[in-house]
Amino acid sequence: MTSVLVLNGPNLNLLGTRQPEIYGHTTLADVEAMCVAHAEARGIHVTCRQSNHEGALVDAIHAAKGTFDGVVLNAGAYTHSSIALHDAIAGTEMPVIELHLSNIHARESFRHTSYIAPVAVGMICGFGALGYSLALDAMIGHLGGPS
Repeated sequence: MTSVLVLNGPNLNLLGTRQPEIYGHTTLADVEAMCVAHAEARGIHVTCRQSNHEGALVDAIHAAKGTFDGVVLNAGAYTHSSIALHDAIAGTEMPVIELHLSNIHARESFRHTSYIAPVAVGMICGFGALGYSLALDAMIGHLGGPS
């Protein structure tokens, strides 16, 4: 069975209360439940994890190799600063889809640079919580469908 890790970075544990005008009112628990339901309906398995710590995210990507078929990564602010996440993705050669709730290209200029994009299969941004379902569907398509 196809298995995907949905990995969320810093401050995403505050979803629903942190800047809802930008990130919406959907909580991380809501997002995770939506991901599991969406995946089950498509015949794949999803595991969701979140950490505010860069090293824990790197460790999760390392551990994903051989355990998961792909990773949906919302690295939060680490997108714009973490060479370590870039190197973890490149080093494991895991297919990763970069995800953002907001349209990072319509926000502050420092958010326009992504260290994840050069090693990601693609990027989905600006669709709020719906982006997770879109990213899971994109990963299924990239992997050739559920197995």
